[in-house]
Amino acid sequence: MPPQKTKANTKVNGSKAKVTPPASMTKKVGQKRALRSTKPLDTSDEEDFSTVTLDMNSSDEEDLEEEEEKEVEPAPQEGENATDSDDYLAGDKIEADYDSDSSTDMMAENTVGNIPMEWYDDLPHIGYDLNGQKIIKGERSDELDKFLSNADDPDAWRSVRDELMQQNIVLTQDELEIIKRIQSGHYTQVDYDPYEPMVEFFSSKTMEHPVTNAPEPKSRFVPSKWEAKRVIRMVRAIREGRVHSRRRQDPSKKDGDFYHLWDDTKDKAASTDHVTALIPAPKMALPDHSESYNPPKEYLLDEDEEAAWKDAAPEDRERNYMPSKFDTLRHVPAYRQFIQERYERCMNLYLSPRIRKHRLNIDPESLIPKLPDPKDLEPFPSRLALTFRGHTGRIRSFSVDPTGMWLISGGDDGLIKLWMLSTGRCLRTWSFPKVRRDGQEASVVVSKVAWNPNRDVCLFAASVEDRVLLISPPKVADLSVQLSTESLVNAGFSLLKTSGDDKVSIVDWEKPSAQQATEGYLAILRHPRSTSGITWHRRGDYFACLCSLGDSMTVLIHQLSKHQTQRPFQKTKGAVQQVTFHPTKPHFFVVTQRYVRVYNLQQQQLIKTLQPGVKWISSVDVHPQGDNVLIGAYDRRTCWFDMDLSSKPYKTLRYHKKAVRSVAYHRNQPLFASASDDGTLQVFHGMVYNDLMQNPLIVPVKILRGHQVKEGLGVLYCEFHPTQPWLLSSGADQTIRLWC
Repeated sequence: MPPQKTKANTKVNGSKAKVTPPASMTKKVGQKRALRSTKPLDTSDEEDFSTVTLDMNSSDEEDLEEEEEKEVEPAPQEGENATDSDDYLAGDKIEADYDSDSSTDMMAENTVGNIPMEWYDDLPHIGYDLNGQKIIKGERSDELDKFLSNADDPDAWRSVRDELMQQNIVLTQDELEIIKRIQSGHYTQVDYDPYEPMVEFFSSKTMEHPVTNAPEPKSRFVPSKWEAKRVIRMVRAIREGRVHSRRRQDPSKKDGDFYHLWDDTKDKAASTDHVTALIPAPKMALPDHSESYNPPKEYLLDEDEEAAWKDAAPEDRERNYMPSKFDTLRHVPAYRQFIQERYERCMNLYLSPRIRKHRLNIDPESLIPKLPDPKDLEPFPSRLALTFRGHTGRIRSFSVDPTGMWLISGGDDGLIKLWMLSTGRCLRTWSFPKVRRDGQEASVVVSKVAWNPNRDVCLFAASVEDRVLLISPPKVADLSVQLSTESLVNAGFSLLKTSGDDKVSIVDWEKPSAQQATEGYLAILRHPRSTSGITWHRRGDYFACLCSLGDSMTVLIHQLSKHQTQRPFQKTKGAVQQVTFHPTKPHFFVVTQRYVRVYNLQQQQLIKTLQPGVKWISSVDVHPQGDNVLIGAYDRRTCWFDMDLSSKPYKTLRYHKKAVRSVAYHRNQPLFASASDDGTLQVFHGMVYNDLMQNPLIVPVKILRGHQVKEGLGVLYCEFHPTQPWLLSSGADQTIRLWC
């Protein structure tokens, strides 16, 4: 019975069966092979073939198709053996798996790569094969199975574990031989001779014929048929509209420009701009008629001009050469200044760089920080309210009592005056006898007055030469406050003690005389040298005094209730200008000419050094919260320090034209001021926030003018009212002014 067209013929030979496909199927298989050998259509070469003009008619295409059909191999006839590949194409695909009878490997190759296999401990498979199918794990053997396998399996000693495939592999005899040869230090191949004689193909010996003399293949002389077929397919695609050249593409569908994320094109562009910004060097001036070897007579110098040219300095000469005249060019000697001129030209090019700088178009208003309107920051002192007149010398210091009702002042005229602040009336004056200086009588100088900050005590201290006077003005405070003040000071005389091991008192605490007691004197402290500064502790029991000269007696701290005196420093570094207490902590500020040192009195150690960067510090004040410090200097600068931020100034203000004499904080309002020798007071709004992440806000709000400058001195001292936003100032014009 003849074979049917739809089924393949089967021929049985012994126990094996071969499948013989029909002729039509064999022809299709041949066509598939031919098409499989060709490369797929590459659209990346569209531009190359779009610009080539191909003149092919339909007859050429048919000829190529006929040649393609002729190259197909005929199908094997009945009785002939078909190849395995034909059987594979003719029949269904056989999966080479665990259930397959194929002679291929029993286990598919695991393609997970070089990764830890512990990742698959909790999974039912160990990886994936080339087709993406999961490779199921095999049965795992325990220690008992391993023991039985070693006892029963004769090949157990040559088995190794494949962690990638999760199975045991038995080594072949050849592999065992290779392992033995490696262990013994031999080569893996038995027939390998490392000492065989070398054949010198490429050496110094010249050969008559080349080593490789194969003839040229025919493919180098015959046009490629596969390239022709590829061209035909491209021509068909272009005709059908499936392939477009770049000139025919729609520009709207063009993708955006892609660039590398880390490309340095911008840097290259910047370098290019830098090169283009260079300005070419100016060319040398062309020679004029005077440099000719035979110049006209009007260009030659006479004797007087030659003498003047020689006497002039080289930089003052109009020309750096003297014109000369020669009959012929061959008489011209060598130019002596040639090397010097070349050197000067090179130096001009080297020392005079040329570059084109692009000016930035920046609005100057944008550089000014945006500050609030001063009208929104009121109240602050803005006008003159009262003028206190009565002193005949410079008023160096004054102080307002804690209640804000009384004002005490002292100056170079040797007078201490008590004023009523609200009216400007002088209630009492303390005068001191004159002293002889350089053979002449002169008034004593009241360098400092300071009111006790304790409201329960009516007392102020005054520094007069080498004495510190503790005075309680009579008929100023209530009777109970007056009695408590007197009892506080008098109780200390009974508890007076000496300091030091030698029992020698540092300062003498003296009781006032009867006449002095009627004027309000409570105690007199005599120091070994003149005093220049007094500052009270916030509780009013301690006050520090500053003495002249730099030794252990420069800074003294007195206790009012016990009449004790302490020397906190054995030696001071630098000339001390001022001392002050911290308002909330047991810290002590010592101001020298260039630094401000902060000491902890309890721990007796230095904790911080403020570096304002000025030449000479004149005054200092501490903010009521204690975290900010204000410093004035004689070099016209005012420095604001944030102690939590840095030891360098947070802001440096340069608004004064002359030296800054005094700075002051307000105790309740966000205000601070500075006084200068230019006769002005600068008032600022200084807001300190509780949020440590926010910096203080500093805004200049007012410039107060009214003091006169005398002998180069202007405003000497300033201080705020303890409760009201008022400012008081004193100057060399012998007046005290109240600004409201």
